[in-house]
Amino acid sequence: MAAKLRKGDKVVVLAGKDKGKEGTITSVDPSAGKAVVDGVNIAIRHTRQTQNSQGGRLPQANPIELSNLALLDKNGKATRVGFRMEGDKKVRFAKTTGDVIDA
Repeated sequence: MAAKLRKGDKVVVLAGKDKGKEGTITSVDPSAGKAVVDGVNIAIRHTRQTQNSQGGRLPQANPIELSNLALLDKNGKATRVGFRMEGDKKVRFAKTTGDVIDA
C-alpha cells in the first residue's frame, strides 16, 4: 500500500500530549506504523560521553503513531491524503484543496 505520509512532509499532531504542534517528518517506519517528527514527542535521554560526543541529558524525538498525524495543506490546515492517477503516474493529493502533493 502506498504511503500517505512520507519523510519531509509537514504534519500536525492530532492527539496526545503534543496535540496541535507542527513539524517535519524525519523518518517513517511503515511496519510499526510510526514516524519521528522533529520537535514532537520529545524525551530526555541520558547518554554516556564518548570521544567524539559530549554526554549528558539530551532531548530526543521519539516515534509517534501515524494515525495521530495529519498532513498540512498549502493553507496550513490539516488534511487527509488521497491518491489519483495523473497520466500514468499515481500521485498524492490533499482532500481539502485537491492540490497535488510534491508532484
